[in-house]
Amino acid sequence: MKINGQHYRTIWLAQDGWRVVVIDQTRLPFRFETVTLGSAEQAADAIRNMVVRGAPLIGATAAYGVALAMRADAADSALEAALALLAATRPTAVNLRWALERMRRALAPLPPPERVAAAYAEAAAICDEDVALCRAIGEHGLPLIREIAARKPAGQPVNILTHCNAGWIATVDWGTALAPIYLAHDAGLAVHVWVDETRPRNQGAALTAYELGAHGVPHAVIVDNAGGHLMQRGQVDMVIVGTDRTTARGDVANKIGTYLKALAAHDNGVPFYVALPSPTIDWRLADGLADIPIEERAGREVSHVAGLAEDGEIRTVQVAAPGSAVANSAFDVTPARLVTGLITERGVCAASSEGLAGLFPDLAQG
Repeated sequence: MKINGQHYRTIWLAQDGWRVVVIDQTRLPFRFETVTLGSAEQAADAIRNMVVRGAPLIGATAAYGVALAMRADAADSALEAALALLAATRPTAVNLRWALERMRRALAPLPPPERVAAAYAEAAAICDEDVALCRAIGEHGLPLIREIAARKPAGQPVNILTHCNAGWIATVDWGTALAPIYLAHDAGLAVHVWVDETRPRNQGAALTAYELGAHGVPHAVIVDNAGGHLMQRGQVDMVIVGTDRTTARGDVANKIGTYLKALAAHDNGVPFYVALPSPTIDWRLADGLADIPIEERAGREVSHVAGLAEDGEIRTVQVAAPGSAVANSAFDVTPARLVTGLITERGVCAASSEGLAGLFPDLAQG
C-alpha cells in the first residue's frame, strides 16, 4: 500500500541488511514513524506493546525476532529461549505460535553456523507468503461485493461495516478484511466503509480510517455502538471483519465488540463475513468460547485515551472516574452460527468443520 505516494510494507530489513524496521502503530494516525529492532527482546517488546499488531504481522515480527536472536547466538539453547520469549508476548493470535513453530522446524535441524541465514530467509518467506495470501483473500472476497453492487440502484455504494483494523497495517501488505474492499475500489465499484472506532485502543478510528483515507476509499468513522442502528435502517449491506484465531469448526476470535456486531447483523439479515489467511486457523481447537485464550490487557487502555491536542502534541488524558476498577478483555468469540462465510486465500466457505476441511483438506488432516 502507499503512504504519500510511496509503497510500504509494514515490516522490512534496514539498510544494514540485518536489523528489522516496522511502522510504529502507536503513533498513527498523527505521526508516521518507524522503529528499528535489533534484538529478539526488542521484537518481543514491539509485539507486547502493540507497536506492531494484527495476527499476520505479529507472526511476521516474531519470525524476524527469531532471526535477530540467531544473529546474536545460534546455539540450541538460544533458539529455544527466543521461541519461548516471543511466544509469551500475546496469547490470542494463533499466527504467533504458527510462525514460531515454522521457524523451529526450519532451524532446529541445522547446525548453528547455518541458522542465521536460514532464519532470515524463512522470515522473509513468511512475509512474502502473507502478501500473496492477503491478495488472494481480496480476490475471493471481491465477487461478494460485486454481487451486492449489482443489486444496488445505480450510483448507490455498497456500504460495508468493519471492526478494528484488518487492513494492510495489520498484515505485511493488503490486509484481510480490507483486501476485498481495496480491490473493489480499484476496480471502480462504488464502496463506502463504516469504520467502528473500536475502543479502547481505537484501531478503527486511528488505523483503518488512516489507511482507507490514504487509499482514497470513502468511509466514515462511527462509535462502536452505532452498527446495529445503521443495520436497522438498511444502511449496511455487509460486514467484513478479520480474526486473530479461528477454530476448526469456524468460531472466530476478534477484537472485543465483534460478537455484538454479529448479533446485530444476524437480527437484521445482514451478511457477516470473516476474512482470514489459513495460518489463522487453529486446527487443534473446536469450541472457540471454551478453548480460545482471551487476552486481558491493562486497565489504563480503557481509563485513558491518547489524541492530538490543539497544540499539535500527542497527549494522554484520563476519561474514567478516578478510582474505578477497569476490566479490559481484548477479544471476544463469535460462534460459527452467526458467521455467513469465511473468506480465505482458497475461496469462501461456510463457517463449519465441513466448510474449512473442504477448502483445506491438507491442513485439516495435519
